[in-house]
Amino acid sequence: MWGKQNKKSNTARDKPKKSTVGWLCSNSGYDTLCIPGYTRFLDCPEVQMAINKIADLVSSMTIYLMENTDDGDVRIVNDLSRKIDINPNRHMTRKTFISCVVRTLLGEGDGNAVILPKTRGGYLDDLIPLPPSQVTFQESGDSYVIQYSGKAYNPDELIHICINPSPENPFWGQGYRVALKDVAQSLKQATATKKGFMADKWKPSLIVKVEATADEFSNKEARRKFADEYLSTQEAGEPWIIPSDLLAIEQVKPLSLNDLAINDAVTLDKKTVAAILDVPSFVVGAGSYNKDEYNNLISTKILSIARAIEQEFTKKLLSSRHWYFRFNPRALYAYNINELASVGKEMFVRGIMTGNEVRDWIGLSPKPGLSQLTILENYIPLDKIANQSKLMGGDENGSENETI
Repeated sequence: MWGKQNKKSNTARDKPKKSTVGWLCSNSGYDTLCIPGYTRFLDCPEVQMAINKIADLVSSMTIYLMENTDDGDVRIVNDLSRKIDINPNRHMTRKTFISCVVRTLLGEGDGNAVILPKTRGGYLDDLIPLPPSQVTFQESGDSYVIQYSGKAYNPDELIHICINPSPENPFWGQGYRVALKDVAQSLKQATATKKGFMADKWKPSLIVKVEATADEFSNKEARRKFADEYLSTQEAGEPWIIPSDLLAIEQVKPLSLNDLAINDAVTLDKKTVAAILDVPSFVVGAGSYNKDEYNNLISTKILSIARAIEQEFTKKLLSSRHWYFRFNPRALYAYNINELASVGKEMFVRGIMTGNEVRDWIGLSPKPGLSQLTILENYIPLDKIANQSKLMGGDENGSENETI
């Protein structure tokens, strides 16, 4: 009975009136000011360049499984370390897997990337990155719940990597969508303006004034006939021979992009994108390559994202309190062979690195006999100075090297 009454009242309700808004704009103004279609900020070329560069660098680092010991942290090589570093997903390598995670963090995931771990017989079997369009977060008291495909997961059941934690909801991160929205739109508008400016047909380089009435050149055929008769030439560079009183020719220089300050505005917007994403300007096409800026990118932005990934992996995938995952950034820094050889030589003669470790630095295969730490006799501990053979009546021309 209640349903019938409710239905009757709905049918008797007046339909809302539709409002219509109209805009008046000329064709030329519409082409210049109105950009047809919707484009995401992630489709902005400069944003894409920055995100792809960050994802490429983070995914290029080897992932180590480390163990805390009394003498320092050592690397562990087992099936788990191979799983994470070589094939975390059965269909993906570490390069593609980490690249997908980083792109989700900076782009579609809006500061969040969620991974579903699958186990078999108590061992890790697969890591599946979840599509960000199907993942939502909900507060639940002093914790939160992750919704995926209609199912609710506790945070301990999934690997949730986040950057830039939200002050209101510190359990999940926030991306760069709001910060990049206006500057991405500005870059898109500048591209459309430049394209329309370059394709504009109303930019003749010459204006020819003819002594004639308007009726004589009222149609296209008459103007073409006159141009063919007086202005057409057979060869490039051939001069025009025209009656002195019939024509007056003026050269016109149209406005350039520099006059419109488009280039300066685009450069400023590119630098803004670089600053927001914390990458050097040359990554987005503004400025030239700088080695120091590149190395600073590795030490700051790249390692910051790497720390977020490795700490979440350590927290969710390892049960031992003495194990942890670590990205190795050494191969990313801008070195040259002379710098590596110089550092390796100094480390070798002081007994800090073996010869084979130095050869590995510069890309050479190991050799027998170079796996021991060797140090010159002059480089000995301070409390062992009095034990030198030449001070104890030994051979003055004794061995110059001491193996430890």
